[in-house]
Amino acid sequence: MNKIYWAGDSTVQTNDYTTYPQNGIGQVFSIFLKKGFHVCNHAKNGRSTKSFMDEGRLEAIKEQIGEGDFLFIQFGHNDEKSQDPARYTEPHGSFIDNLGIFIQAARERGAYPVLITPLERRCFTDERHLGPGEHLEYVKGIKEAAEKFKAPLVDLYTKSRRELEKAGEERSRGWYMYFSEGYYPEHPAESKDNTHLRHDGAVHFAGLIAEGLRELGGVYADMLA
Repeated sequence: MNKIYWAGDSTVQTNDYTTYPQNGIGQVFSIFLKKGFHVCNHAKNGRSTKSFMDEGRLEAIKEQIGEGDFLFIQFGHNDEKSQDPARYTEPHGSFIDNLGIFIQAARERGAYPVLITPLERRCFTDERHLGPGEHLEYVKGIKEAAEKFKAPLVDLYTKSRRELEKAGEERSRGWYMYFSEGYYPEHPAESKDNTHLRHDGAVHFAGLIAEGLRELGGVYADMLA
């Protein structure tokens, strides 16, 4: 069985009842896969490339990942936390260096690394238009890393901005943790969270990653149902 290991943050992580109705992209990605492929989701809320490695999470992946497996690497939301030295990385310096370490970790084990740009937030300025990119320098950093380390890239950031503007401000609320008080008995408080996803959003954006893998072709497309 081929495995897809996922390194990332809360937009990717697998959630449980304590964070319901939040879902992560890695949590639902298996619905796009052929039989014989399995997701091992190591993504964790609040992690950056730096804190993910400092906590030994990449080492845990290295102990398990093997030849023919995949490592999906999706960061940016927390690397930009300049007020937090435990997480912050410079977008055109240490961020790129760290991504190189992830890529090398996969290649040393005979696995395929895939860089994925961060999901865009709901940053609407009106019903149909988004403001300037929320993670733009880190998106540029990932693209620089893809070129520097000759690694495949799925540009979820650009794809998600396209889909958000197509859906519009109101409809896109259903993809994110944005809902009125009392909508969920399990989460009775109002939420206007424009970063984290509900199930429909996780599935929609996971589909965009699948789209990107098809565009890459070869072994990256072969995993898809």
